[in-house]
Amino acid sequence: MNATAVMGRLEETSPKAKASLAGGLLLITILAGGFAQGFIGGSLIVSGDATATATNILAHDPLYRLAFAIYLVEMACQITMTVLFYDLLKPVSKGASILAATFGLIGCTIKTLGRIFFFAPLLVLGGAHYLSVFDPKQLQALALLFLCLNYAAETIAMVFFGLYAIVKGYLVFRSTFLPRVLGVLSAVGVLGWLTYLYESPALRLQSYIVGAAVSGSLVSVVWLLVYGVNEQRWKEQANAAAASIWR
Repeated sequence: MNATAVMGRLEETSPKAKASLAGGLLLITILAGGFAQGFIGGSLIVSGDATATATNILAHDPLYRLAFAIYLVEMACQITMTVLFYDLLKPVSKGASILAATFGLIGCTIKTLGRIFFFAPLLVLGGAHYLSVFDPKQLQALALLFLCLNYAAETIAMVFFGLYAIVKGYLVFRSTFLPRVLGVLSAVGVLGWLTYLYESPALRLQSYIVGAAVSGSLVSVVWLLVYGVNEQRWKEQANAAAASIWR
């Protein structure tokens, strides 16, 4: 199915169904990212200890590969969710909705490409013959370096997700078909993500940043899954936006 056909099917889907799907994808994104990073990554990767990290990865190879697969599912869900929110919020302001989607998709692209560095330790520690020119300590250090690069890519992506959340929060606040509190919660989460512009305070405040962002996201998930959007108001705002184009 080509892109035109996909967009055509998207246009035919009701706003409430789009909102419910976006909410479900947001929930999967939160759970998948939390499980892969918090549970698997957190138990296998030892900060600053290349030897322990390499030992854990080799001892739990299937689990580490599972984390990589879950990361890919997470990003597939987040990309689809970003497109759905673009379509839902387009009646508020098409230009701002495009801007939000652009920030979100740039963040998704950076984070997805960064996952190559998460997978790279499996290649470095895999015992291939051409790697015999390196001693084990060098290979372990190289594996940890790749994980640091994966984290750096995540950090850069977070800044773009913060910019995305600013514009999305503004659009939600201005919409007539979603509660304004969801826009406010999105904006509050932004303040945390943008601290990743400077890593030191971001690391100190990480638990608060993640807690605030996840709490706000879960409120959005519940609303989107249970209530969705007010379809009548969405159509009214969409019709008003279409009329203004032809004035």
